[in-house]
Amino acid sequence: MDDGKNLIIQSNNAFNFIEKLFFEISYLIKEIEGILSNEEENFLIARPSGYSISARSSTGLESNNVPYWLLKNFSVTFIPEIFTKLEKGQTITNFSPDLKVIFFRFSLFDSLDSEPIILAGIFNEIARKENVKWIKKYENIIGQIEYSYKKIFTEPKTINYSDSYMTLKGEYLERKLYSLKDSEAINKSLLTPVLKIFRK
Repeated sequence: MDDGKNLIIQSNNAFNFIEKLFFEISYLIKEIEGILSNEEENFLIARPSGYSISARSSTGLESNNVPYWLLKNFSVTFIPEIFTKLEKGQTITNFSPDLKVIFFRFSLFDSLDSEPIILAGIFNEIARKENVKWIKKYENIIGQIEYSYKKIFTEPKTINYSDSYMTLKGEYLERKLYSLKDSEAINKSLLTPVLKIFRK
């Protein structure tokens, strides 16, 4: 087989694999959403700008932007119904001392030899800095969390973060994505321990 045809086959296989991976993750997120919506807190998925994942992404042609064309890291957040409301396809979650949310952060391609992982846990003691006028609700800081994730998730299992926009604390666990092979594994390995952290 000549190099041109081989390259086409490899490219197609790569795109097919990535597409299948993202579809599987979307099904996983929707399964998590269904389970959490039936919990006593009646969790709603956060919708900063509609029903979507949150990610730091770019389509700019500058060389430093090209690595962000493909989503390597993204997250979803779930908020107890008592703290949020859905209006015109977006959630509105006001800051309050009692606000506590569950997050799932997917990290797919950190290095060539790393296995995709999920960081799952809670954010609490969430507050915006008073001088930052554009931040009016929790959804406004989700993008900032994505932008600053390397600084937020520095300590194993513990979050204690502050910058010029926000402060937040929390706790989390790490799971290998490929270990979540069925509903039983999702419940036992991921959701049960996360809900335990949330409710303590």
